[in-house]
Amino acid sequence: MNETRRLHASTERFAASVALPGDKSLSHRALVFSGMAAGDSLVSGLGNGADVLTSAHVLGQLGVRFHPDGSAVAVSSAGVGAWTEPAAPLDCGNSGTTMRLMTGALTGQSFTASLIGDESLSKRPMDRLVEPLGVLGARISTDDDGTPPVVVEPCDGLEGAEIVLTTPSAQLRSAFELGAIQASGDSVVSSPPGYRDHTERWLETMGLGERKDDTFVVHPGPVPATKYDLPGDTSSAAFLWAAAAISPGSEVTTPNISLNAGRIGFLEVLERMGVEVDASVDRAILGDPVGTVRVRGTTLRGVSIDGPLTIAALDELPLLAVVASFADGPTRVANAIELRVKESDRIASTCEMVRGLGGGAEPTADGFEVVGLGWLDGGTVASFGDHRIAMAAGVAATATRNPVDVVGSEATAVSWPDFYETLESLWSSR
Repeated sequence: MNETRRLHASTERFAASVALPGDKSLSHRALVFSGMAAGDSLVSGLGNGADVLTSAHVLGQLGVRFHPDGSAVAVSSAGVGAWTEPAAPLDCGNSGTTMRLMTGALTGQSFTASLIGDESLSKRPMDRLVEPLGVLGARISTDDDGTPPVVVEPCDGLEGAEIVLTTPSAQLRSAFELGAIQASGDSVVSSPPGYRDHTERWLETMGLGERKDDTFVVHPGPVPATKYDLPGDTSSAAFLWAAAAISPGSEVTTPNISLNAGRIGFLEVLERMGVEVDASVDRAILGDPVGTVRVRGTTLRGVSIDGPLTIAALDELPLLAVVASFADGPTRVANAIELRVKESDRIASTCEMVRGLGGGAEPTADGFEVVGLGWLDGGTVASFGDHRIAMAAGVAATATRNPVDVVGSEATAVSWPDFYETLESLWSSR
């Protein structure tokens, strides 16, 4: 399927408050944690994207059961040590998060499990899981080129270990930690900064870990059955913030979203570009801050970002390229080589998107540069099957001089099935 959606700009300002769908990162974790726990857990605010449903499906293949409980989902499991051997490979679809987290969770099983994915996921590197889980004693393998399927075989028992990761990847750290809680002794993990630390905050709240200086110590033990009240998705909110940012005088408020430091790098970038940003913490969920963000668009200026800020804004970098196109002066992004191995090569696909809309963008060795013309014309862009490219193009269309045709617009269903409708509703909600 390759649907094309035509989107039109609006010259009107807007002021809206929007409730976001459940946070995708936290939804994956809530399902995996609940599936590993013995007993009944309750998850409210679960995300409705295809990737989250994929995690539920994979856990279902292992004997975990799900049923509606009002507006929440009840998760029943005999616990990770009692998972049943799957009758078929565990199909992770397009969800790299599902594959990485479940690989870590499966390391202590007494059966062999194979994790597969769709055409896109089957091209993404998974060999980076082998070493950190291997130091625990896990037996993990991939295809010769490091791509799926990922095969997890029984081992003689997991033992606590120490690992220093060179990549600040939350998913890689989480996979290690989900294996480490099944080990016979403490484990220690460290990596460069900038990653989202949801898993570690949850483990610490549950008594299964503690932060020590620049490391995180994992204490083995059973995951408790828990009630999870998940906030709205920060990465989804970013698209609405961007729509306000490129429309001077427009304003959007996003209540009840995760304000984890590893999730709000894009807000810092917007502030550097001149956007008015107000964020406040209202509560915490398992040690993770949740609150409200208000963004008001103003005149934009180009910026340069690198290091931890790039990592903290990694998912939003295609969106940043759109915002940067409406700014005055160039924007440069460095230390973003991880974009090469997402749902698409996001360095290449981001630059093609901007150029397809009449802007100027060029790839660099580890990022990209955007000219910053102060406008985009419009045109036809391909999503490359990547939900963040499809959504970034949708945001661009709200302020282009001419309509935008997004080819492969259905890719948004991975994380936010109602994205286009929500974007269009900003003007009707005044």
